[in-house]
Amino acid sequence: MRVSVLFSGGKDSSLAAILLEPFFDIELVTCSFSLLPVGDIARETAERMGFAHRVVQLERSVLEKAYGMVITDGFPKNAINHIHSAAVEKLATEENVSFIADGIRRDDRVPVLDMSRIRSIEDKYDVHYVSPLKGYGRAAVNELVSRHLVIEEDQSDNIIKADYETELRELIRQRDGSEKINEVFPAHIQSHVIERKKVRPKRS
Repeated sequence: MRVSVLFSGGKDSSLAAILLEPFFDIELVTCSFSLLPVGDIARETAERMGFAHRVVQLERSVLEKAYGMVITDGFPKNAINHIHSAAVEKLATEENVSFIADGIRRDDRVPVLDMSRIRSIEDKYDVHYVSPLKGYGRAAVNELVSRHLVIEEDQSDNIIKADYETELRELIRQRDGSEKINEVFPAHIQSHVIERKKVRPKRS
């Protein structure tokens, strides 16, 4: 069976793929609005991890609605959740996709899908949505990441990633300037996966 894992090149989506690897054929999927070469950024990471990768184009209307949300709200939560929901549904419409996964953790507030939205997508498109990190908190994820991945971390302005935030920030920069980005996006640490560690199997 194949699972399509929504992939930003960050530690959470990378770890989700690793956790699913014993049970599925993995393909990493990066969604793009073509404002920035996020697909190329993610592809390099996917290749270093040894996973197949492809880029899916999301409709510009999704980004435009997210832009309106973040400007109106003054914070990015609802906008990012809107893009994530659209990305999951976009994958669900594809004929050969039956399992969709992401890197959402137990304590994440964004991006998240509420249960009614998950059930709606699963029932409408006859797919299965999986979040392998949903039972893991931040500390547990960091423990697993330290064992399996080499990462770099820095403020979001300084990290090259392929997440939804990247192109949303770029659209705000183009229309409203860099200062507006700092107004609506709180300072936070982002991660980018450099490579996968060679983990020695445990002895029985």
